[in-house]
Amino acid sequence: MTTAAHRTRFTDRTALVTGAGSGIGRAVALALATEGANVVVTGRRREPLDETVALIEEAGGKALAVAADVSRAADVRSVVAAAVDRFGSLDVAVNNAGVFRGGDPLADLPEEDWHTQLGINVTGVFLALQAEIRQMRTQPTGGAIVNIASVFGVHGRHPGTAAYAATKAAVSVLTRGAALDHIGDGVRINAVSPGAVDTPMSLLPGETEAARAERAKATLPLGRISGTEEVAAAVLYLASDDAASVVGTDLVVDSGATA
Repeated sequence: MTTAAHRTRFTDRTALVTGAGSGIGRAVALALATEGANVVVTGRRREPLDETVALIEEAGGKALAVAADVSRAADVRSVVAAAVDRFGSLDVAVNNAGVFRGGDPLADLPEEDWHTQLGINVTGVFLALQAEIRQMRTQPTGGAIVNIASVFGVHGRHPGTAAYAATKAAVSVLTRGAALDHIGDGVRINAVSPGAVDTPMSLLPGETEAARAERAKATLPLGRISGTEEVAAAVLYLASDDAASVVGTDLVVDSGATA
C-alpha cells in the first residue's frame, strides 16, 4: 500500500521530463504530478504534450508543455529556463526521449538511422544533462537526474539492435561519469534500464499485443512485460530522497530478462 509520505515525495519540487508525450515519459510525468511535483513536459510534437498536461491538470496537478528537440542545445536550454521561470527551480529531471531505428543487421542499417539514434539517444542526453546540471548546481538543494537507458546496451544485446544498443550503452556510461563529476555539486545522477515495456516499441513487426503477451510468457522469467507505471516507480525512487545515497547506478527493470 502506498503511504501518504510517498504520495507527497515531490511536493513543491519542479520536475522536467523529456519525451513525455507518450509511453514511459507520460507515465513518469503523471506519477511525479501525483506525488506533488510541478511538471514540465517536453518533446518534439506539441499535441501529445498537451494531452499529458491535460491528464495532469484533470487530476489536480500543475504542468507546463514546451515543445523542443533535445538534439538542439538551444532548445534544451530554453526548456530548463521555462521550468525555472514558471515554477522557480529545477529539482528533478528525467531524460527519457529516445528513438529506435533498426531491426536489420548492422551492415544494412541506413546511415541516416545511425545519426538519428546517436543525435537523440546520446547527444540529446548529453545536452540535457549539461543544461539541467548547470541550473541545479546553482540551487542550495541541488537536484536529481534520472536517464532512461535500456537493457539493450551494457546489459544485453539482440540481433538487429546493434546501433540502438550502442547508444543506450553510451547513456549508461555517460550517467556514471556525470554522476561522479557532479555529486560534489549536489546533483545526484542515476539511470533506469527498462526491458520490454507495454508500449508499441516492444511489439515485433506485425505482432499483436496478445501475441506479445504469449511471447513474454515463454521468454521472460516473470512471464510478462513491464508496465509503464512500474518503470515510473523505479524512476521516482531514484529521483526521491529515498535514494539519497544512490549515485551512478543503473537500475534494470526487465521482468528478469538479464538476470
